[in-house]
Amino acid sequence: MLVQLEKSAIDLGIVVSDLEASIAFYEGVLGFVDEGEIPFPGGGTMRRLGCGDTTIKLVHLAKNPKARAPGGGIQGATGYRYWTMSVSNLDEIAKACEEAGYAIPLKPIEIPAAGRFLIVEDPDGNWVEFAEYADA
Repeated sequence: MLVQLEKSAIDLGIVVSDLEASIAFYEGVLGFVDEGEIPFPGGGTMRRLGCGDTTIKLVHLAKNPKARAPGGGIQGATGYRYWTMSVSNLDEIAKACEEAGYAIPLKPIEIPAAGRFLIVEDPDGNWVEFAEYADA
């Protein structure tokens, strides 16, 4: 492999339209750990949230971009459309997200020999997949 990793996880940056709404979802509902806030180059704020070895970087720009990623989930466009976390409490996550009023495009479903899967939309319509893999 050309890339020589220093960390066994990939961090994810998400440009958000409403930082407080995104913090309420990722930190308040999902329980990600606050790792602090720093100024973002060019104007704005980055809020760093820990998720295992991964850091989710919520970026709120001083001026919201004119363009917005198209909705429609996986079938809506090419490019990055969702990201996945391996979990052991899929039903608990589904219940918490539903009770908090978040859209659930894919309710818990079992795919034989693969596992169980759930997809939830964050406040900006980004899809977050939770997977309980069969081989885990």
